[in-house]
Amino acid sequence: MNVRSTIADQFIQVAQEQGLQLAALTDDLELLESGLDSLCFAIVVARLESELGFDPLSTSEDAIFPVTFGEFVHFYENAAR
Repeated sequence: MNVRSTIADQFIQVAQEQGLQLAALTDDLELLESGLDSLCFAIVVARLESELGFDPLSTSEDAIFPVTFGEFVHFYENAAR
C-alpha cells in the first residue's frame, strides 16, 4: 500500500464530499492553505486510521503536528515502518 497516494486520495475525496476547492497537493503546501478545514482533517485522519490501521497523531509522543502536506505524509510513512 502506498501511504502517500492513500493520503492524497482521502484529501481529494473529503474535499469533493464537502464541496471544497482543494489546492494542489505538493510537499510544501501548508495544510492550512489546502482548502480543508478542521472538520475535514478530522474526517481524513479517521478514514486513514480505518484504511491504514493506525493513527500516528494519537500515538505519537512528539508534540509536533505536521505543518505541510509533505510533513503529514512523512509522519504517516514513518509510523507505517
